[in-house]
Amino acid sequence: STVSKDSLKASLLQLECHFTWTLLKEHVGLEALEETVLDHIKFVGEYNIRDYNMLSYVCHLKNSEEEALRNLRKAEEAIQKHYPGEIARRSLVTWGNYAWIYYHMQRYEEAQSYVSKVESSRKKLSSTAHETIQLPEVYAEKGWALLRFGRNYFEGAKNCFADALRSEPNNPDFNAGYAIAMYRLEDCAERYGDERTPCLDALKRAVKLNPSDTTILALLALRLQRSGRGIEGEKYIEEGLQKTPDFPVFLRHAANFYRKKKDVNKALEILKKALALTPNSVVLHHQLGLCYRSKIIQLKKRYAPQEEVENLVQLAIFHLKTAIDKKPVFFIAYGDLGSIYALGKRYEEAEEIFQEVLHRNDLPCDEKQEIYFSYGNFQQLQMKSESEAIKYYIEGLKIEKDSFGRKKCSEAVEKLLKQKIESGLGDATVFGTLGLVHKLNGKKQEAIECYKNAIDLDPNNEEYQNALVELQLSI
Repeated sequence: STVSKDSLKASLLQLECHFTWTLLKEHVGLEALEETVLDHIKFVGEYNIRDYNMLSYVCHLKNSEEEALRNLRKAEEAIQKHYPGEIARRSLVTWGNYAWIYYHMQRYEEAQSYVSKVESSRKKLSSTAHETIQLPEVYAEKGWALLRFGRNYFEGAKNCFADALRSEPNNPDFNAGYAIAMYRLEDCAERYGDERTPCLDALKRAVKLNPSDTTILALLALRLQRSGRGIEGEKYIEEGLQKTPDFPVFLRHAANFYRKKKDVNKALEILKKALALTPNSVVLHHQLGLCYRSKIIQLKKRYAPQEEVENLVQLAIFHLKTAIDKKPVFFIAYGDLGSIYALGKRYEEAEEIFQEVLHRNDLPCDEKQEIYFSYGNFQQLQMKSESEAIKYYIEGLKIEKDSFGRKKCSEAVEKLLKQKIESGLGDATVFGTLGLVHKLNGKKQEAIECYKNAIDLDPNNEEYQNALVELQLSI
């Protein structure tokens, strides 16, 4: 019997698995994601079912379907080992992935047999034949998969874990996933000015239910540090260092904690240890770059020997370049690399990296604002060009998204313009530009004052007159 390709495709779309969860490869560096998952398998024994499922999907994205099948077999072995009594219940996602991969290999009979397997298992598992309920494990696996694909997916991940928790409120794994999603959302809110989601209670609950999971312990410590409770947070970091001295994910968070505490040497020591365990981790390379940058800034303040500075600049560049090569969508790292070139007086290379990232058409608004801020800073401090700096800070302001980067652009440009006015250099252009800044920030009254001053100094300027009229009409 030949399977109809169309009806097969329709049933495939009904499956819950990585192929139907809209996980887009443009949001991740595939190489970086693969490394992350392989490292996780190496260092975390018990949860490799979902790691192998994720790996099979990554293999598919890289067009190696045979390799994808090998990983699904490993997922099956792990299910048989850990859940011998609930094989069907635990295999729904794996079988769904099998069906899709066979479909892509044009092996439609096999694809159909996996679709049937999933459908009959779901019927047996749901109380009545009419309603095929979603199993909490499936929600959770989707949540963990979404977390791996970056910040566009964190909200979805949080909702998946919340759905899973409805059936099993005390499940340690679901609570861990929920707390991590909440933490990441709050982290993004800090950085990109999104809605704040309080994650402290979720983290505390997850720590209680997962006493051996030091990743959540570290996130709790970072969360406490962020709200000015660093001393309390450090106790958790120390506890984690005792419990899992060789677990790279924990070490990475611990290093981040010490870097934020301004104990850069301690952070570096921990990062080097973690890098020895997982030499391809993009996050570790980025963190090392940031630590070396802090050291360079410290040394420059102390007028340290040029050679010493030069050495650290080389190290920072190496690590940041590695991060970008492995994950080309790691946009913030481009700005960090640009700032390192600038610190090393390598201005052409700085210019080149800033231009490269600003011309990317997949650069999200809030990250673009942050890079405009870094670039404006470079123009102001290293290239000594205030006019260029002002131009780029304003480019950041013109993007309406309310974010950390926009706020930094706004503060920088206002400070620059007000200094000029205070030191008696306030010509019409300066007042007109400040008027524009206020206007972009929605401060209409201040904008009107500035445009009036600009017109007093340059009475025939139509641009300022039009801006003033427009503002007066809008009030």
